[in-house]
Amino acid sequence: MPLITITQSIGCDGWEVARKVADDLEVGLYDDSRLKEEAVRMGLDVEKLDEFQEKAPSWFNRLMGEKPEVYANLIASVIYEAARRGEGVIIGHGSQVLLQDFSCALHVLVTANKEQRITNLMQKRGFSREAAEKVIRNSDRKNKEFFQYAFRRDWEDPSLYDLCVNPSKVGIQRASQTIAATARYPELNACNIYALDAIERLSLTKRIEAALLELDLQPMGGKVEMLEKGVVQISGLIYKHEDEERIAKAIRGIPGVERVEMDLMVMPAVTV
Repeated sequence: MPLITITQSIGCDGWEVARKVADDLEVGLYDDSRLKEEAVRMGLDVEKLDEFQEKAPSWFNRLMGEKPEVYANLIASVIYEAARRGEGVIIGHGSQVLLQDFSCALHVLVTANKEQRITNLMQKRGFSREAAEKVIRNSDRKNKEFFQYAFRRDWEDPSLYDLCVNPSKVGIQRASQTIAATARYPELNACNIYALDAIERLSLTKRIEAALLELDLQPMGGKVEMLEKGVVQISGLIYKHEDEERIAKAIRGIPGVERVEMDLMVMPAVTV
């Protein structure tokens, strides 16, 4: 069955296209609402996720203690959790990058020209032309900045996508039919058990990284790996011996972790 990511800009009718694709292929649609349900099922703090906005942090936000990288890891964990079923339509949140290395995923960009986007917002949301232009401008800027911050990529990079459709030119119905037909091509292999296992391990790894970041326990040069299901390997430099037990305790408290293997070194004290 198909696993599809759909990336859109505001006013491009991307959500409508995604819904029709999911209905046509009879798979789940992972929009914001469904992803939030996944987060709840995983036992994540949804209120904490709601506090964050997908925008690059300013120096002031960082000074005040905001940790957008925690959000980035948590939402990545939720995306991987949704994807490990091997089918579905996932909308946004960097899913096209997170699943880029899995050949079983089809990545789609839904686009439209600026004038059509303005018209869509005016007709469907009742915006004035001036308001629609401002919303599009601000949304595009925030999306571009956050994507660059979180993934070090330009979200308009064509190499991230396998297919680009423009509903304003061909219509929502034809755009969705094109995506669904492409997803049915025999050349697009279904996610095998090895890919699904890798996706599941990535979900847990991202959740661990988020937990360590939130507790300020991320080792310097730290690396979290899960080469075997349920077994977490963590390496890096820590500032004091007590942190080793705190790190182990934090990781063990995450569902799915069965054993923690530590390869941590305490940084030597600096003498003046």
